[in-house]
Amino acid sequence: MDLSFLKPLYQRPGPYASVYVDLTRNTEDAAKAAELRWRALRADLQDQDVQDGTLQAIERTVDDELSRRRSEGLVIFAADGEVVLTEHLPGPPRASGAHVGPLPHVLPYLADRGERFPHLVAVVDRRGGAIDCVDGDGGHRRIDVDGDEEYPIRKVKAGDWSQSHFQRSAENAWRANAKKVADEIDRAAGSCGAEAVVIAGDTRARTAVLEGVSESVLEHTIEWDRNISVDDPDLEAELHRLLELKGAERVMAVAERFERELARGERAVAGPPATAEAARNAQIETLLLDDDPDSPARLWIGPEPTHVASSADELREAFGVTEPVQARADAALIRAVAGTDGDLVLLPPDSGLHVGAVLRFTT
Repeated sequence: MDLSFLKPLYQRPGPYASVYVDLTRNTEDAAKAAELRWRALRADLQDQDVQDGTLQAIERTVDDELSRRRSEGLVIFAADGEVVLTEHLPGPPRASGAHVGPLPHVLPYLADRGERFPHLVAVVDRRGGAIDCVDGDGGHRRIDVDGDEEYPIRKVKAGDWSQSHFQRSAENAWRANAKKVADEIDRAAGSCGAEAVVIAGDTRARTAVLEGVSESVLEHTIEWDRNISVDDPDLEAELHRLLELKGAERVMAVAERFERELARGERAVAGPPATAEAARNAQIETLLLDDDPDSPARLWIGPEPTHVASSADELREAFGVTEPVQARADAALIRAVAGTDGDLVLLPPDSGLHVGAVLRFTT
């Protein structure tokens, strides 16, 4: 998971308030229930001595969402009297909660957000196609491709006058339209960096389009044997399945590389002290964390992303940090990796590894 989108979140001195609130409304008294859930979180923030300005900024954001009658989960990170980052979740957060600390509690948010692979979906027919391209930040771009060749689209019935001529014309029209769609798929996939491509629609059109796309796109493509619209829920479900599979494959690949490098004693480290040292040296290429939002592990931090250590004395000696503070280990390491352009892989809680890293280089 690319963490660069988190960089602006850390440009505040803290303390941070992190709020995961369930605003879903699926019962008769759902609006009142959502308001009560927010009130409980507000009281929790007050009990944790959140700054008044920060609490007011969060409250304005939640009140606005309640007034809009939106029905979903909401994640809010605020500091220094302002909401720094907010994002809607497709459903309720896995665990509602409010946290105040020196760093934002981002682990549950990243787990809910998941790995976002740039991807492309195309539904094609003999007249063109519809393409939906999604970049790594979740931004959608819809492209409708109208074929240049519209007549004849259908082959004539056997025995019709000039049958062979019209059949050849229909084939040529299909192929010309398919080539135009294929070229547009190549351009769109390149612009959004698509790592997964799904092509659905008319059987003959799919075949012609697949013959026209580039090898670099084809290696990321699956064909779905359904003639439906690009917005069909079944297609969305198939895409979700494909992206989940890609996420699992990525976790497995990184975990295997980590174990291989660790066994060699080379470009991998395990455990909080060694991982913190690698973070201080900006060595981490990929951070591996188990998905445990209740982990008690703590590290010491300073004002900069790479100010992270197992003890306060290490920070004083390495960076001259005069006032180190303790923070959640996962929050400290995620900040360090985001600040040094590393990646994150979240492991299932039963993986046997709590924290480790694949390194860019050794010292």
